[in-house]
Amino acid sequence: MTGIVPSFPYRRSTDQDAPRPVRHPVIIVGAGPVGLSLAADLALQGVPVLVLDRDDRPATGSRAICFAKHTLEIFDRLGCGQRIVDKGVAWNVGRVFFRDREIYGFDLLPDPGHRRPAFVNLQQYHVEDHLLARCCELPGLEIRWQNTVTDVSPAPESVELVVATPDGPYRVAADYLVACDGYHSTIRDRMGLESRGRVFQDRFLIADVKMHATFPTERWFWFDPPFNPGRSVLVHRQADDVWRIDFQLGPVADPERERRPENILPRVQALLGPATPFELEWASVYTFSCRRMDAFRHGRVLFAGDAAHGVSPFGARGANSGIQDAANLAWKLAYHLSGRAPHTLLDTYATEREAAADENILQSTRATDFITPKDDVSRIFRDAVLDLAARYPFARSLVNSGRLSVPAVLAPSPLSSDEAEESFQGGPSPGHVAPDAPVAIEGRPTWLLDQFRSGVFTILAFGTDESVGPVVTTARTISRRIPVRVVIVRPPRTQHPHASGARDVVDVEGLAASRYDALPGTIYVIRPDQYVCARWRVPSSGQVTRAMLRATFVEE
Repeated sequence: MTGIVPSFPYRRSTDQDAPRPVRHPVIIVGAGPVGLSLAADLALQGVPVLVLDRDDRPATGSRAICFAKHTLEIFDRLGCGQRIVDKGVAWNVGRVFFRDREIYGFDLLPDPGHRRPAFVNLQQYHVEDHLLARCCELPGLEIRWQNTVTDVSPAPESVELVVATPDGPYRVAADYLVACDGYHSTIRDRMGLESRGRVFQDRFLIADVKMHATFPTERWFWFDPPFNPGRSVLVHRQADDVWRIDFQLGPVADPERERRPENILPRVQALLGPATPFELEWASVYTFSCRRMDAFRHGRVLFAGDAAHGVSPFGARGANSGIQDAANLAWKLAYHLSGRAPHTLLDTYATEREAAADENILQSTRATDFITPKDDVSRIFRDAVLDLAARYPFARSLVNSGRLSVPAVLAPSPLSSDEAEESFQGGPSPGHVAPDAPVAIEGRPTWLLDQFRSGVFTILAFGTDESVGPVVTTARTISRRIPVRVVIVRPPRTQHPHASGARDVVDVEGLAASRYDALPGTIYVIRPDQYVCARWRVPSSGQVTRAMLRATFVEE
């Protein structure tokens, strides 16, 4: 890890001196990227939140490094996206090699007009540092370091925890407990729950090396290269001139032997060539696994991130999926705790994110099977596909070096309305993430997603003046129960008097209307986690009201 590793001091809390367990609305166990994202999102919505973490410092080693466009948009909404992008390394292009030649390249974001790249590479400890800085700016958010949960007792009305500290144990209670404590979750273990799935036999070496290399800022993946024959290699650039290199080792590799520097250095030098100096910064040997819990909600205890599900690293589906768990859960917890929604809304966190985990596991399993053929027949088929891919574009869709992370499609979802789908030819349908686009407010350039807020539904209207009045009236009525913001998108060079209670933006390049397949009068309802839950060409006020009530499980 580059630089000095910070440590966070243990501080005794007043809870440790209380005669009875002090009760908190939400306790999060684990101050990794998932736990910190969830804590920030809840705090932005006015929910007091306590985070407990057993360590006194960030993660060591780069660990998760590839943060996808939608995750960056979540970080933007939390207020730390620009810091992470500025520190990280942006990329859109990947290249695939077979033996000693490139067979094809790809661009994940070829069209212009996007605020964020397809991915930003940044070591997990840097991401945690920026999330922690943001959490420290927010009121009502407390983090306790060197607080290790040793036992958990769920009950119908609360959850009680036993927490070990340097001063001895104490008890604390929560309305809701969220386990973000990683692959080896203590909460899951203490509750007698399991994470089940498939463990792959092949072993891989991660090596973080610091060097000044001539590689471009791209994802490079080799099948059967001359410097690691019969196996694969993946190279990514990170911040601070640190490069992540993944070497496939094979199923019989000895982890202890392979992680020794004297065995790692020749592998790296064979890839780089004798003329490139480098320093080994961190290394780890791991085995792929694709697993998940049967259910992510158990009464007042919810599981997120690696505590709930795990996938192989190829495809960057681990941390991205976990942070998107947090975005899905935060608004639902906040709505229930504020009395705006029944506790059954939390069941939709479980069903939506369990389906997302299944998709990630499916894609990760397919990638692993392609990267690590299990027999001679599979290898012959794979190598034939790679040969064809060098000459024929159709074969490239069969190559799988890790299908890269994209937002889960939450369809079907009980929170979505699809009564107007037949009238749309494109744009995001219910269950899809709302896309961004460049817009302007009073002549100042900005971005459409910047108009969305944590914990707030957005009514996105593509406006004629005739459509504005009913939408604003609906917003005023529904806002007595559900926080809502109206954003009216108008074409360039139009007069746009401000409607009371609405935010007017100008679609300066026409990309917003294009990406939403919008005509004058088109209206979208967008959830607080930036997912579309309804859309119409020209709806009635009643349709908008019913869609928002459905999305919060509130009865009319």
